[in-house]
Amino acid sequence: MNVGEDPRARSDVARVKVQRMQVKLHRWAGSDPGKKFNDLFNLVCDPDFLLVAWERVASNRGAQTPGIDQVTKETISFWVGAEEFIDHIRGLLRTDSFRPQPVRRVEIPKVSGKIRQLGIPTLADRVVQASLKLVLEPIFEADFQPSSYGFRPNRRAQDAIADIHHYTSHGYETVLEADIKACFDRIDHTAR
Repeated sequence: MNVGEDPRARSDVARVKVQRMQVKLHRWAGSDPGKKFNDLFNLVCDPDFLLVAWERVASNRGAQTPGIDQVTKETISFWVGAEEFIDHIRGLLRTDSFRPQPVRRVEIPKVSGKIRQLGIPTLADRVVQASLKLVLEPIFEADFQPSSYGFRPNRRAQDAIADIHHYTSHGYETVLEADIKACFDRIDHTAR
C-alpha cells in the first residue's frame, strides 16, 4: 500500500479484482471440464488474494483464538500490522519457505456428553488456506451438481430441504442421506 492510500479503498479494489478473477476461473472451468490450470500458485500469492483472505480470516470470530503460536488478530495489529503480516506470508510463499504449523488441539464438550476434537491453525495458516479457497473454489464449483449442498457457498440445509420437498411433491419417493461418523477425525491424513 502506498503512503496516504486509504486502506478501505485498497480493500475494495482488491475484492473487485479477486471477484473478477474468480468469475474467469469459474467460466474457464465450466466451459472445459478437462481444463488444466497451470499457474494457480501465483494467484494464491497475489497481494489482492492474500488481502481478501486476511480480511475474511480477521473478520471471523475465530481470529481472536490463537493457534500454537499464540498469535491473534490483535497481536498482529499491535506488533506489525496487517499489511506487513500479509507481505511476510507472501514472501514465505514466493521463496517456498512457508511451512504450515501443527494445529492447536482443543476439546469441546458436546451436549451429548461426548467430546469434539477441534484443531485450531495459526492465523498465517488460515490466511493461506483462505487464499487457496479463493482460488480453488470457483474451479471446483463448476463441477458440482446442483443437487449437492454440503459445504458449498450460498447453500444451506434449508435449500436442501426445499429441494427434497419439491421432489417429493413431484412423484419422487426416496431420499438418501449419508454421513460418515466423525469423517474428518477418521481420514488418514498421512496417506498418499
